[in-house]
Amino acid sequence: MSLEQRRFGATDLQVSAIGFGTWALGGSASSGGVAYGWGDTDEAESLRALARARELGINFFDTADVYGFGIAEERIGQAFGDRDDVVIATKAGQVPGADGKLVGDYSAAHVVSACEASLRRLRRSRIDFFQLHTAKIAHLEAGGCLEAVERLQAQGKIRYWGVSLNTFEPVREAEWLIERQLGHGFQLVLNLLNRRALPLLARMAAGGYGVIARVPLQFGLLGGRLTRDTRFPADDHRSVRLSPDVLAEALDVLERDVFPLAAARGLTADAMAIGFAAHFAEVATVIPGIRTVAHAERNASAPTRLPPDLQQRLLDLGPVLTALFESLERRG
Repeated sequence: MSLEQRRFGATDLQVSAIGFGTWALGGSASSGGVAYGWGDTDEAESLRALARARELGINFFDTADVYGFGIAEERIGQAFGDRDDVVIATKAGQVPGADGKLVGDYSAAHVVSACEASLRRLRRSRIDFFQLHTAKIAHLEAGGCLEAVERLQAQGKIRYWGVSLNTFEPVREAEWLIERQLGHGFQLVLNLLNRRALPLLARMAAGGYGVIARVPLQFGLLGGRLTRDTRFPADDHRSVRLSPDVLAEALDVLERDVFPLAAARGLTADAMAIGFAAHFAEVATVIPGIRTVAHAERNASAPTRLPPDLQQRLLDLGPVLTALFESLERRG
């Protein structure tokens, strides 16, 4: 099946405009008493979802060593091995701290060893796009992580590298790298609710950086499939993130102002939300989370461009939806 391909910044990578986010493939991982996963995941269904996505034209698969603490990477390795018709991105830098909760380790030694461990789990000879997982300015200025990625690239273990930016404050680290012309791409949150990275897109494109847009459905909130009665198991991070109060407040606004716009165009809410993020020319690929074959089929059929008037209407809703996001953020 044909799916729009886009160039990843100034690199030679060609990626599907809709990719595959694999966080959920890690299952019900937790650390320090905090759930970081999405509940139980079936291994066989994960492998079928990966295979079906590739059949549908998805060639970009994003993961991280912390997703299931290696499980998501292992699933990708099982599905694809060292095939050259897929583009694999992974991340490193998040590790359990003394209390079990995740902390950052961006030392050169850790970044190198993490990359080598990811290569083994992925069953690949090199990683197409290697990301420092929410590294901060202090980590970048310390230099160890930069030394590591340059060494890994020189050794041919990674092709390109960049930073997966913080969800809530993406600007400082992005600007630090852009000003120094370091790295080749960024991963950032971009969806109808969280628009904080929008002002960065033009600068990233001008600098030749590839852009990965994550969380286009805001953990399912923008997909139109959750209700006020939806509840998540304790081993699913959404049990805290999407509490009953959050669901009620968000759905009051979304059902009034957003979901009817999709219905009027014959679109599902999730297709419209994915299309909103993919519509930006600076975005190379959007990575909705996929756990099942049904998810793969649904997401791969989403539009990669919305009708211009619909995109503009969604942009015009910025003040309303940003206010909602900030209210939800205060709850968390």
